Amino acid sequence: MEFLGTTQTASYCGPKKCCGLTSLPAVQAPVIQECYQPYYLPGYRYLNSWRPSLFYKISNVQTCPDESPSTLRPPTTLPALRSALFSRYSPHDWDQSNQLQVRGAEASRLWASRLTDDSVRLLQDKDQLTHQMQQGTTRNLGQRLSDIGFWKSELSYELDRLLTENQNLETVKRRLECAANEVNCPLQVALECLYHREKRIGIDLVHDNVEKNLIREVDLLKCCQQQMRKLAQRIDLQMQDNRDAQHALERDLEDKSSAQCIDEKCFNLRNTSDCISFFHGMEKIDGTISVPETWAKFSNNNIKHSQNMRADSIRLREEAEHLFETLSDQMWRQFTDTNLAFNARISEVTDVKNKLQTQLAKTLQEIFQAENTIMLLERSIMAKEGPLKVAQTRLECRTWRPNVELCRDIPQFKLVNEVFTIDDTLQTLKLRLRETQDMLQLLVMTKCRLEHELAIKANTLCIDKEKCMGMRKTFPCTPRLVGHT
Repeated sequence: MEFLGTTQTASYCGPKKCCGLTSLPAVQAPVIQECYQPYYLPGYRYLNSWRPSLFYKISNVQTCPDESPSTLRPPTTLPALRSALFSRYSPHDWDQSNQLQVRGAEASRLWASRLTDDSVRLLQDKDQLTHQMQQGTTRNLGQRLSDIGFWKSELSYELDRLLTENQNLETVKRRLECAANEVNCPLQVALECLYHREKRIGIDLVHDNVEKNLIREVDLLKCCQQQMRKLAQRIDLQMQDNRDAQHALERDLEDKSSAQCIDEKCFNLRNTSDCISFFHGMEKIDGTISVPETWAKFSNNNIKHSQNMRADSIRLREEAEHLFETLSDQMWRQFTDTNLAFNARISEVTDVKNKLQTQLAKTLQEIFQAENTIMLLERSIMAKEGPLKVAQTRLECRTWRPNVELCRDIPQFKLVNEVFTIDDTLQTLKLRLRETQDMLQLLVMTKCRLEHELAIKANTLCIDKEKCMGMRKTFPCTPRLVGHT
């Protein structure tokens, strides 16, 4: 009979034997295969494992020494129950296991609490970082829109000025063409006068002042016409360059407008927008072809190119205006000189004595005007010496600036330009003074010559007074000579 809750290896299941354990010989402990597998909590695998102490106590039990192998009672413990006996635990093992479970649970809870706190802090940090980055990107987009708006305004302003300059240049070109065509009429008159004067006979067939002025007038008219047409061709080439600069500005302005629309759309996007979506891999695609420096430099170069084209156009227009003024003045002066020569010749033919005095008075009047002109030119030359001295003195003083202060700044450039301009003005005035002096000498020679050769035949009088002067009664006015129709 077996008792419930006991094993057949218990001491009360067999005959009781009294033996002194102190005098028993040592018996080798039986080799028992370990069947216990220790349990480890997560994160506590490296704690010292424990085994039940009852296992070692049972395995170290010694038998009685006075019993021989032949007289020993066979063990009543069944082999099948031996493993169950070895798997028993002691209360100390039970308490140690419970404490280990509690400590493991507390460690796991502490680790979980720390992980939760770290996760909350990580969420807050990442949310704040994401919000700051989004705000920074929005600010950058706003700054980018401001930059695009600035360059758009600059391009639009430059484009408007370039278009205005193109219109002005087109107007100047038409004026040049009209002025060149307007010269055909006085040129034909001058050629007709030369043709009629070839019909003079005898001593009157001379290469006189009238004929010289007519030839000079013809050469001057042809030269003026050629200069106007050449300048018109240059203006046409400049207009082509202006159109190229205009197309570059328009293309850049169109690109800026497209980029502004795109960036405005991106600037207005929010987390609650309907048109946002995932585009995976877009951050790995770099389709850019410029950086902010080259981007700004591109528009700046277009504006500079347009400004250079406008500067060239302005120089051409100024050159055209100067050419209009110079050529019209030269043609009118030459026309006046030719008419005066005709009048002088006609006066000699009409009345040798009376007209001689009249012609002499006119010649003296011209001489007086030439002297006054010479006096005015000399005064003007002397007046220009003061500004030239000031400009050259300023340049000399600025050469004493130390080290890097020797900068070719705008004042330096303006001073150099002022010196060259004043010097060119002086050369022009001196050249005009020499021309006026030459003209004065020519008038003096004409006066002397007219005093001796005023006797003109009727044929010469008919040719000069009726035919030539009849055609030269009218001359294109100054507005028509400068291209105004």
